[in-house]
Amino acid sequence: MNLDDQILSNPIKSYLVIAGVLFALLITKRIVARFIASLIYTWVDRKNHSELRKIHVHRLVVPIEQFLIFLVAIIALYELKYPASWNIHLYKVSMQMVIESVIKLVFIILFIRVCLRTLEFISIIMDEKAKLSKDLTDDQLILFFRDFFKVILYIIGLLMILHYVFNENIGNLVTSLSIVGAAIALSMRESLENIIASFIIFFDKPFTVGDMVKVNNFSGTIEKIGLRSTRIRTETKTYISVPNKQMVDSIVDNISLRTERKIEMDLQLSIKTTAQAMTAFCQYLRTTIAVMDNIQSSSVFVSESGKQFHTIHIECLVPMYIDIADFQLLREQLNLTAVSYANQHNISFSEKG
Repeated sequence: MNLDDQILSNPIKSYLVIAGVLFALLITKRIVARFIASLIYTWVDRKNHSELRKIHVHRLVVPIEQFLIFLVAIIALYELKYPASWNIHLYKVSMQMVIESVIKLVFIILFIRVCLRTLEFISIIMDEKAKLSKDLTDDQLILFFRDFFKVILYIIGLLMILHYVFNENIGNLVTSLSIVGAAIALSMRESLENIIASFIIFFDKPFTVGDMVKVNNFSGTIEKIGLRSTRIRTETKTYISVPNKQMVDSIVDNISLRTERKIEMDLQLSIKTTAQAMTAFCQYLRTTIAVMDNIQSSSVFVSESGKQFHTIHIECLVPMYIDIADFQLLREQLNLTAVSYANQHNISFSEKG
């Protein structure tokens, strides 16, 4: 058998060279893929932690291997001549054009897949680095931009398929899409406003994941800040979604940023209570509260005197680091102290409050 003999318009020698290239790639593909993945990892994390490298580098190896095999195979096969006997036309479309379009389609899909895997790989590494800090904002920001760039990659892949596979003019297509996009933007104004509001939340940071907030008469802990809405776990353990536009435009009370928590009480005493008794009662409460633990400042005074009852108003400020259960116990202690003093000194509470 002569190496110059022709098979399908190509010499046997060309087939052997291509087979040798593909065989060499099959042997070395894992090494090359790991090397490329390691370069990407080193670019993302310059500290180059060996343990993290072992855990995460394998995520990129398989898609890079597939892309490399297909890329080299296409480059090698393009050296072959297309057999004249295969030149079949169907509705002005030749078999060669169909094959080339399929090859381009597979190439674009594999390329976008590698880009998506690389994006996920980078986001995982960045997320693990972000978890080392106490600030939860960067954790959520990484997830936000990961989803955002995924959408961008899908759009780029779709445009590449339309241009290279179906030979569409991207310039005209983009112009048409911009007109359609303007119409869609008008019909989806609220969704766009929510997306813009999400960027404002991430960069202005009025609250972050893990903060306890009060908005629209709901109080709870922020669990996720998405592109369109913020998810809150309420105090009753329900899970609500608030549009980001409302989170930006409404008055949001960030309870986690409070320096103190207030205890506020009103003791409504009987109208028969004398001024001397109320004075002694106020003085007793001031003295008792002053020696209580975890109360930073307090105020006790007669706030109202009327025809139905007299009111002693109590305000105490407690540090935010006090657990909510201890806070409620402190409130209970204040109430029981007041009731105990009233019982001992025959002071009656009003029945008309």
